[in-house]
Amino acid sequence: MKRDRSILIRDASPEGLEKNVASGGFSRRQMLWLMALASGGVVTGCAVNPVTGQRQFIMMSPAEEQALDQQHAPHQLSADYGVVQDAALRNYVSGVGRPVGGASHRPDMPYSYNALNANYVNAYAFPGGTIGITRGILLEMNSEAELAALIGHEVAHVSARHTAQRMSKSTITGIVVAGVGAVLATQVDDTRAALALGLGGIAAGALLARYSRSDERQADSLGLEYMTSAGYNPQGMVDLMDMLRSMNSRQPSMLEQMFSSHPMSEERYQTTKRAAQNDYARFANAPMHRERYMDNTAALRRLQPAIRLQQQAETAAGQKNFAEAERLLNDSLRQAPRDYTGLVLMAKVLMVQDKHNQAKPFLDRAIEVYPQEAQAQHLAGVVALEQGQAQTALTRFQTYEQLLPGNPNTQFFLGLSHEGLGQQQQANEAYERYLRAGGTGESANFARQRLSGS
Repeated sequence: MKRDRSILIRDASPEGLEKNVASGGFSRRQMLWLMALASGGVVTGCAVNPVTGQRQFIMMSPAEEQALDQQHAPHQLSADYGVVQDAALRNYVSGVGRPVGGASHRPDMPYSYNALNANYVNAYAFPGGTIGITRGILLEMNSEAELAALIGHEVAHVSARHTAQRMSKSTITGIVVAGVGAVLATQVDDTRAALALGLGGIAAGALLARYSRSDERQADSLGLEYMTSAGYNPQGMVDLMDMLRSMNSRQPSMLEQMFSSHPMSEERYQTTKRAAQNDYARFANAPMHRERYMDNTAALRRLQPAIRLQQQAETAAGQKNFAEAERLLNDSLRQAPRDYTGLVLMAKVLMVQDKHNQAKPFLDRAIEVYPQEAQAQHLAGVVALEQGQAQTALTRFQTYEQLLPGNPNTQFFLGLSHEGLGQQQQANEAYERYLRAGGTGESANFARQRLSGS
């Protein structure tokens, strides 16, 4: 029986850690939590919260927050198809973000504000200040003030050290984390297929885990403070939350990922609305910069019809309706033939159906369109292996490793490539690196068999 290889949609509803501790079971994301805690180099101690000024138990230093960020954020950005290639849009988003971050309680953090090629509606922050904003949510907003509010909210999570707090609290629940190996981020039985398509940083799921409602309320409040300090109208935060509420009623599937990590409620919206009208009433005449936002997102909005088709295709693929996904992506690529995300998505839909020969030209074009982005290189390497082209595969995986080092899954595929070329010593070295990084499942068994000579 053919195994299900559909892993295009992330798990968007992880169960609570405490519930799983009590029941003795762990979800995929919670196991990633354990892995991050086991390898993150945390240290025990109390720290002064930069927002409240109070001492609290946090097991991670600011330097360690930044180290985790540097290790994992690049992989998440690549999993989201990299930063947009529109330099003007990149610079615009960064320009909005800089004064907002500068108004925060941690203005010296190395914030980066990244407009990403992903189609889903979301924004996220890694603990060291890397912030991702998808083109999906950029298309839903209508003013610069909304963008400033979104950035302010994400900066607030960094400023209040919410990830460090959550990781510290989880550690002291009594879970034994020593020796926990890397857990493959997969929802399928075939771990070889999962490795092929699961390209994100293996601990990114832990670092982007769901915030508590109290964290979200604090981020709303701080986000209002930061955006108004940067000169924006607080109505931007109200409009942002109203847009998300409206989308959730009209297109709930579009917001699964965002509401998983950023739980929304009517109470949060009403609280923010009251704060904007009362506590921040003095900023009611501050600019919204609607026209400026529209001007700077005009090129992206010209792609909106193609992106909408891609969003529908991702939904169809998640429902295993691959024929419909192919049709929608073909329509999208007719409108935007050089769109990197559309090209890679089409390749993925074909690959999960074992149509590797058909996937190859889409990946070749994606690499031509965006040679600096790593994901297509990795997928092209997998396709080359499936076609028996070991040298091409090796070149692709080596290029991926140069562009985006640190993905342990790449070592497994480097091993397969070297083995295909009859280079057993180099293959064994790659398999050993993969196992040391914590590889599990069928691929780990395969690597161990090769190392034992069987």
